[in-house]
Amino acid sequence: QVHLVESGGGLVQPGGSLRLSCAASGSSFSTYTMGWYRRAPGKQRELVALIRSSGITNYGDSVKGRFTISRDNAKNTVYLQMNSLKPEDTAVYYCYGTRWRDYWGQGTQVTVSS
Repeated sequence: QVHLVESGGGLVQPGGSLRLSCAASGSSFSTYTMGWYRRAPGKQRELVALIRSSGITNYGDSVKGRFTISRDNAKNTVYLQMNSLKPEDTAVYYCYGTRWRDYWGQGTQVTVSS
């Protein structure tokens, strides 16, 4: 069993930056594919970024060039650095982990507004 706990959300002005963190419990974190999804009000859940155990990353088209996903296997933590934030990035961001099954965090709110 893996538990994922996000932190780092909040309110930021357009053009600003935030860094989300997701701490994972359990063992073998380094073997998991980890990632971030988001859900904006009235919209479907959307892939933000994934990072595989190999370090290979994938990004949703709307965040490419602005967001960076990384992981620290020694700390069982995955990060999402978000730069040049836009109002349309406003959403609840969910940490995601998968190996033999999927795991989800409880979500953290990110609001981009002036």
